[in-house]
Amino acid sequence: MKLFSFLVRYSPGSAALAVLIGILSGASNAALLAVFNSALNSQGHSETMLIWSFIGLCALLPVTRFTSEIVLAHLAQGALFNLRMRLCSQILAAPLRHIEELGAHRMMTALADDVPVITGTLVTIPLLCINIAVAAGGLIYLGLLSWPLLLTVLGFMALGITTYQFPVIKSLRFFRQARETADKLFRHFRDLTEGTKELKLHSRRREVFLSKVLKSTAGSLREDNLKGITIYTAAASWGQVLVFVVIGLVLFVMPRFQEVTPQSLTGYTLTLLYLMTPFQVVMNTLPGLGRANVSLQKVEELGLELLAKGTEDSIPVERPPQTDWKRLELSGVTHSYRREGETDEFTLGPIDLTLTRGEMVFLVGGNGSGKTTLAKILAGLYVPESGRVLFDGEAITEGNREFYRQHFSMVFSDFHLFDSLLGLEGPTIDEKASEYLARFQLANKVEVKDGALSTTDLSQGQRKRLALLTAYLEDRPLYIFDEWAADQDPVFKKLFYYELLEDLRKRGKTLIVISHDDHYYDVGDRIIKLEYGKIEYDMPVPRPKQGVAGASMPLGRAND
Repeated sequence: MKLFSFLVRYSPGSAALAVLIGILSGASNAALLAVFNSALNSQGHSETMLIWSFIGLCALLPVTRFTSEIVLAHLAQGALFNLRMRLCSQILAAPLRHIEELGAHRMMTALADDVPVITGTLVTIPLLCINIAVAAGGLIYLGLLSWPLLLTVLGFMALGITTYQFPVIKSLRFFRQARETADKLFRHFRDLTEGTKELKLHSRRREVFLSKVLKSTAGSLREDNLKGITIYTAAASWGQVLVFVVIGLVLFVMPRFQEVTPQSLTGYTLTLLYLMTPFQVVMNTLPGLGRANVSLQKVEELGLELLAKGTEDSIPVERPPQTDWKRLELSGVTHSYRREGETDEFTLGPIDLTLTRGEMVFLVGGNGSGKTTLAKILAGLYVPESGRVLFDGEAITEGNREFYRQHFSMVFSDFHLFDSLLGLEGPTIDEKASEYLARFQLANKVEVKDGALSTTDLSQGQRKRLALLTAYLEDRPLYIFDEWAADQDPVFKKLFYYELLEDLRKRGKTLIVISHDDHYYDVGDRIIKLEYGKIEYDMPVPRPKQGVAGASMPLGRAND
């Protein structure tokens, strides 16, 4: 089956070892039952040899079972960990436009549904394999039930269940802890899918998120599961050997004190084997195996689709952004895509545009005119289908696109907030963040400690201020704000346009502001209006007379 081939592909050596130990475990069961059969039927073997064979096999059986299950558990959890990290890496390496075309729901289905299904089934693989081995040995022996001996078995079973429950309860604590860790991991998955743009735009943040945050949580989940499985396996091994100890007591001790017919002993032995219910375990596991095979196939198909249009270079950028740049040019740039709810492709461009360091540009136009798409091309998140993007005369290619992206901070209209300032570590980060929180009127709502935000459960406008906080702390040469002020109250909206943007411009930043707030266009240097994917006009901002904002005609009609 696909699930087993998945495990074999991950580690052929471990899979082969698990199979060999499983065969040995099954053989131990069969051999032990053969000893019982020989004793029951008096086939000429000496009693001493049978006793020593029994002792040796009882010692071997729990060791082989425990070893086989632990090998399989490590194999399954390692393969699952590798599957999770590989899928997350594939999502981050795929082009943004391709991710958007596939849809976030597909990623979330794979991460939040398919992977847990595979997880749940892989946990049962060790138990399944062992029960198959036990069933193969148990089929050799058949017999009839003896009521007096059954009562004795029930008494020993009560003792076994009591001693079995203590380690099981402890293992359940680890499984519950693993479940809590899984919730945290799925929250990281949400960060991964909803924060793809922010991660792609900041290589250090992406590196920290993938190698520390995500990997650490996934590793904790793996360790919690392994601890729970180890204790549970030890308990199960003890329960199994206890059954055979009971058989030994009946075979070798009870005949010394009372007369027991061979038929009764045979029926007793077979009753214990049936109580182990290996067939029931196998049959109950088969539906889960089928679902897990489908889920694994879906995850692998998604991985192939993510790779279908190539991958992006995710090597961390060592050199800092170029702060003394002069010109950013778009020459004949086009980009086509299919907008939601439409069957025809929308084409942006051809766009010819030049930006210079230190200017503030308002990018305006109606909904669906291509403003956000143009902004993503400017930031290097979308690759032009034709034309060139030139940064100080150097064409942006696959070889330098990652470095180019590090020049931009962008607050998207569909922004995502992480619960910590990933990639912005430093001895003064908390102090700087606190200063900006006070300036953004959030000091009484949010605190920063060791780079972690105390909360992100705020109103949409306040959440946008937290996104602005991250952009300020990044301190990059170019800033893009996509409808940032749309959810702000009038007082803070005025503060944003007249103070915060002006502060960034005084610091030498280049600002691209997508906005419908035409009453504030006078603070900019240029207005670029898009209509149906093309530049309708690119003009300097007409300065209002006597300091009255909006006095010149084009400002009030830029979004008509």
